[in-house]
Amino acid sequence: MSIAAEQVSKRFGPVQALDSATLAFGENKIYGLLGRNGAGKSTLLNILTGRIFPDSGAVTVDGAPVPDSDAALSQLYLMSEKLYYPETMRVKDAFRWGACFYPQFDLDFACSLAGAFQLGLNAKVSKLSTGYSSIFKIVTALSTNAPYLLLDEPVLGLDANHRDLFYKTLLARYSENPCTVVISTHLIADVEKVLDEVLFISQGRLVLQ
Repeated sequence: MSIAAEQVSKRFGPVQALDSATLAFGENKIYGLLGRNGAGKSTLLNILTGRIFPDSGAVTVDGAPVPDSDAALSQLYLMSEKLYYPETMRVKDAFRWGACFYPQFDLDFACSLAGAFQLGLNAKVSKLSTGYSSIFKIVTALSTNAPYLLLDEPVLGLDANHRDLFYKTLLARYSENPCTVVISTHLIADVEKVLDEVLFISQGRLVLQ
């Protein structure tokens, strides 16, 4: 079981965001997808989950092509920078919708973890600060129980206590329910203690795994 990208390239105007990237994320490991801002990390994650299309190359999940397979896409959860929720939606309602799209979504765990992070269930998602937007996305991601969990800059805006709580919760959740986790970040010092394997991207190319 794996997510695999084969010779994937993507250009935005004059910028070559990905350049013939070939890589794979295997089963039940915590990966670090590391590189400077603008290296191509977010573009890669969006292509892996079918949110944008590559100019060339192919992506598969357990051998099924993305984005042609709904079954493949249902195995993936991407925590991304943007929040795609209606302005009036509250945190508790967003959790309930998460349970509609991910059958293994643990609503009780989501509410409990929100409490640990002091995230109000009645808060409007659109009104959350940068830090609490990250917390909301973390809670949602860890509650999906998806086999492949892709986290793009998950600790953006979090203070030291909340970062520590995130990593401890991630490891505890991973121990109870092993899955493939990919953490994309440029903050290497914070994340290195939880990783099994790392991939370094520079200027759209995989330079080291």
